[in-house]
Amino acid sequence: MRSIVLVLVILLTETSLSFAQGQKGTPQEQQACTRDAQRFCRPQLGDDGAVQQCLQQNRAKLSSSCQKVFASRGM
Repeated sequence: MRSIVLVLVILLTETSLSFAQGQKGTPQEQQACTRDAQRFCRPQLGDDGAVQQCLQQNRAKLSSSCQKVFASRGM
């Protein structure tokens, strides 16, 4: 049981870290935030980490679907 919990913690940590390091996210997550990225972060397009940071800085203005992506990632 202890090893199962440890494996789950490691998997969850890796998932969170990969998103925080500028990974693109799932196709559904990308789709949820595409319009917001084009609207608020056009100069950063092509740099996933910069787009993610830009979206976080504009979080109050994001569509509800994109806000849900960040909330689901604990950001």
